[in-house]
Amino acid sequence: MGKLLAIDGLNIVRRVYEASPEPDSDLKAGIALRHAFSSFRNLLEAHQPTHVLAAFDYGGPTWRHALYPRYREHRAPMPSYLRDALPEFHQSLARVGVRAVTVPQVEADDVIGTGVLRWLAEGRGEAVVATTDKDLHALIAHGALVWDHFKGEWHDDAWVRQRFGVASERLHDLLALMGDATDGVPGVSKVGMKTAARLLNAYGDLDAVMAGAGILKTPLGERLRAEREILYLSRQLVELKTDVRLGVTWNMLAYEA
Repeated sequence: MGKLLAIDGLNIVRRVYEASPEPDSDLKAGIALRHAFSSFRNLLEAHQPTHVLAAFDYGGPTWRHALYPRYREHRAPMPSYLRDALPEFHQSLARVGVRAVTVPQVEADDVIGTGVLRWLAEGRGEAVVATTDKDLHALIAHGALVWDHFKGEWHDDAWVRQRFGVASERLHDLLALMGDATDGVPGVSKVGMKTAARLLNAYGDLDAVMAGAGILKTPLGERLRAEREILYLSRQLVELKTDVRLGVTWNMLAYEA
């Protein structure tokens, strides 16, 4: 059996870059990408995959922006020095047998979601996702494991339950209810993580919450009814797109140490 290592490329690159206190510059970008490259090498050595899906954002508007123009409107753009250095970084990865995968109009999360679910559905072996992105933790419900490279720890369904208060299969419903300020996902006003988890654990999925809690004659019930369209829009925004045409085959993603 094989092992797929799906790496959230910019999750590593951006975190390494932003951890450096120096002002934006070519030098800072170069140093950050050298450290990021070492992180990739460490991941490959630690997990010994047979296949690697190193996903990066293509850049520019995505299908989420088409659905909701205010998506990520407050997120700072990638520093130009780092963006300009990425093609060379992708070439460095290629020299060690790792292909950087980018797809126009979708995010790296969607690339990873599509690849991991396809790998698992085909029964090819285990799947490990290297990321700290909370959205990708929903893949745990389908049999994947998440590896936090920065903390050096595994995340499974028990971790998701302890961190978010719901099972991994309800994670996207939770994020839809509470919203995500980082990505500009609106959610329902005045609903935080604890309230969202309480609703889902009491009623079930999002439809069940709306069928049950949505008829309550309380301020919460009123907000759920008034913001129903926003809630379901938020659910679309946080959900992974899993039918992406990746443009690569498993043979193209095969890795030999």
